[in-house]
Amino acid sequence: MSVNWRNISLFAALFVALGMVWTFQSPTLALTIVNMGLISAIMALGVNMQWGYAGIFNVGIMGFTAVGGLAAVLISMPPVGAAWSAGAFGAILGLMIGAATIFAAVLVTRRMVPGWPRMLTLIAVLGVGWTLNRAVFVPAINAIEAVNPASEGYLGGLGLPVLLAWPVGALLAAGAAWMVGKIALGLRSDYLAIATLGISEILISVLRNETWLARGVKNVTGIPRPLPGPAEVRQQDWLPGLADTLGWSVNQTAQVVVQLGYATLFLIVLGLLIWLAEKALNSPWGRMMRAIRDNETAARAMGKDVTKRHLGIFVLGSATCGLAGAMMVTLDGQLVPTAYEPLRFTFLIWVMVIVGGSGNNWGSVLGGILIWFLWVQVEPAGRWLIDVATIWLGEDSALRAHLLGNAAHMRLLTMGLAMLLVLRFSPRGLIPER
Repeated sequence: MSVNWRNISLFAALFVALGMVWTFQSPTLALTIVNMGLISAIMALGVNMQWGYAGIFNVGIMGFTAVGGLAAVLISMPPVGAAWSAGAFGAILGLMIGAATIFAAVLVTRRMVPGWPRMLTLIAVLGVGWTLNRAVFVPAINAIEAVNPASEGYLGGLGLPVLLAWPVGALLAAGAAWMVGKIALGLRSDYLAIATLGISEILISVLRNETWLARGVKNVTGIPRPLPGPAEVRQQDWLPGLADTLGWSVNQTAQVVVQLGYATLFLIVLGLLIWLAEKALNSPWGRMMRAIRDNETAARAMGKDVTKRHLGIFVLGSATCGLAGAMMVTLDGQLVPTAYEPLRFTFLIWVMVIVGGSGNNWGSVLGGILIWFLWVQVEPAGRWLIDVATIWLGEDSALRAHLLGNAAHMRLLTMGLAMLLVLRFSPRGLIPER
């Protein structure tokens, strides 16, 4: 196989840009960009599996990312004993009643002949189930949320090692994607986009409002981390010597060591995913998925179960996004449901996939790190550019103050401009599909 020097040069240029941030701004900032860029690359890889492999237009990325982030709370946070005693049994029983009601409604729909009897039976089943659920579930969650609401007010988690939350986050997102896919994957692409966006907003709304589950908008802080924090690293005997050798302060050295540790973990996960994704893409399964993407009618004529294959790749891509969501919450050490905005987890990830190269796994990695780099650096760079361009207006100029105050909007302008330029001069992305 010939060496693709163009692709190597693109990654090298990105590495040089990160090196400039390390040198001229801060090593901590450079590593922060790298870590979030690696997580973004994993998310872009999941979306690329859906769109680049199978042509599935999923606009519900942030919903599956949030479900994955929830796993970090459910797995690693210690259980709140008082909350479990106050209402755990009622909450679990209420959820079981809700699930049984849905199951009974499905059975009625499938077993009875369409008509008024089926309609009346379905209404009766749903009405009785809803009444029982409210009678059991509402008092239980009220009791849970009343337990020390300032710092707890929820059931907590299992108190297990936080690294277990990463595969669990992928499994939870996969389960949510399976349910969504069974409902929505039969829709046309534009209706599928609307459906996935709406279901994603429902998932986010549940996460924000069900306080008993993960404190809702009160946020969960202090989530255990897989690596020692800067405070623990500063207590190590070898750190002062390393700081003297590098010429940095002890605090900065501790932060860099911690960030390097996370970068190593994230690189291992991304490397494993890339290896698996490349193996899958170049296998008969990968060729079949691309054939379905390019011509569904021909694939159906050849006997392929297109709906089943779409469901499988939809679950796989969403699980990858859920894994990234769990990793991000672990890095932040907190779950903030209000942070799951479409701009950050939908538009931005799609820009990464399109700019990097749809259908190419390495393109998703490049796009993920590059777009996140621009997202972080464009605002200070835009402020500097506006400051230089308007210096002649004087310090008391209202126009200059207005432009400087709106420098943050350079992010949106730059993302749109980057996508337009790539679509114009490299329509298939920086690293196109082979």
